[in-house]
Amino acid sequence: MTDPASVSDHYQTGHLLKRISDACTALDLAPPMSRDALAPVDEFHIGGRLATTPFVQALNLSPDSRVVDLGCGLGGPARFVAATTGAHVTGIDLTAEFVETGRALTEWTGLSDRVHLIEGSILDLPLDAGSVDAAYMIHVGMNIADKVGLARETKRVLKPGGVFAIYDVMQVGEGTMDYPTPWASSAAQSALASPETYEAALKTVGFEVTDRIDRTEFAKQFFADLAAAQARAGGPPPLGLHLVMGDDTALKVQHMVRNIQGGLIAPIEMHARLPV
Repeated sequence: MTDPASVSDHYQTGHLLKRISDACTALDLAPPMSRDALAPVDEFHIGGRLATTPFVQALNLSPDSRVVDLGCGLGGPARFVAATTGAHVTGIDLTAEFVETGRALTEWTGLSDRVHLIEGSILDLPLDAGSVDAAYMIHVGMNIADKVGLARETKRVLKPGGVFAIYDVMQVGEGTMDYPTPWASSAAQSALASPETYEAALKTVGFEVTDRIDRTEFAKQFFADLAAAQARAGGPPPLGLHLVMGDDTALKVQHMVRNIQGGLIAPIEMHARLPV
């Protein structure tokens, strides 16, 4: 893994819960509230809820499913999974502020009985072997250098026949990346890898890769729509990812878009399964 303390420092901005609470107040939102109301701030990945919905549907979860969210952030996808499928979700994240804030948001949305967020490393999960039916990871692997170790630890906690879904930004071309990005302040905090590297890591520990989807065109349209909406509004909405990414949000997004348009990176969805 890239240095855990450095990665955590990149994501922690301080007083995140208060900023979200203040934004909700400005929008006349107060607990208890719908999980959908928080989607602009708690879906920290390309496409937000538009990407989460088909990604989760592909997991074929049920109310009996036990799921682990690897690198859960504020827990937006975990709450979406719990609310739409009835599954029980354990989220693990390295960043204390994300976990603390995410727990509060889970209480606000009335989902604390099915969503549990824990501070920890996804390379050393606080879960028993063979205890979950499905695992997923959304925009997290870019901070994890040990892709094989990650795949191995995920396999450990999955039941036979368990599924592992990934939606990460992956390296698809050669060239110099522009930083900062949403996941790294500099190249030292980044662990970008190619889709082939991900597939090799999964296969090394025994997964079968069942699907791989390039979301580049989706991402380009998403960012174009986002820019147009902000131009019409004269800036970002009160409740948005700028609360999570901090004062240099615009620069991080600009670099993300430039790196995608330059063919250096792409959001890739990958699905894998263990043998029964």
